[in-house]
Amino acid sequence: MFCRFVFFLYLCTMNQMLMAILTQRELFLLLLCTVTYVALFVVAVQNSRRQILLLEERLNKVRAMKEEQEAQSQQNIEQNKRKITELEALLQQLGSENSMLRLELEERKARLDFHNKVAIIEQEKRQQAETVIFQSDIYRRIQHLLETGRSMEQDDWAALTQLVDSIYSGFTDKLYGIYPMSQQDYYVSLLTKARVQPKDIALLTAHSKESVASTRSRLYQKVFGKKGSSRDWDEFVLSL
Repeated sequence: MFCRFVFFLYLCTMNQMLMAILTQRELFLLLLCTVTYVALFVVAVQNSRRQILLLEERLNKVRAMKEEQEAQSQQNIEQNKRKITELEALLQQLGSENSMLRLELEERKARLDFHNKVAIIEQEKRQQAETVIFQSDIYRRIQHLLETGRSMEQDDWAALTQLVDSIYSGFTDKLYGIYPMSQQDYYVSLLTKARVQPKDIALLTAHSKESVASTRSRLYQKVFGKKGSSRDWDEFVLSL
């Protein structure tokens, strides 16, 4: 009887010890899960902030490009002309007096005149862009590739990049400055700028039409932070 009582006490003691061990394990697992959750939450917040900052940076670059385009618009050129006329009238009123005011007015007039000349040159280049592209050797090469059902080679891409950048100043740098594009992203955008149709872009890049459409809509969403169609991206590229 005594042995049974001792054995019972032994079992109770072991059971208490086992419960204590299980409790410690549970506490350890709970602590581990808590630490993991907090770490994942911190990482998620940091990634979210990073994505927001990147989006703001891209939108600021796009905004700057639009401001540059507005500065080169005909309306802005006419506004600058009126300002130049006003400055010339003020300079005539000052006569030959060599004052700081006169130097300041002459500087403002020179800047407006310079900006107008650059804007007019860019306008002329854009007006002649399609003619230059369509009459180029690389465009004829592209048409030949389409007729024979072949994709573009590295030399073809280099030639097209050089042509487009010579007509649309800094086009490639602007694209890569907005978003870190893959090679396919850039090729699709480059051909879009060269007025190549989406179905032909698919053949020239050796991708499906669905893949080309997906690339364009994805790029718009990445750059602008909102959903858009493939045509939305095309319009943006053509505006650069």
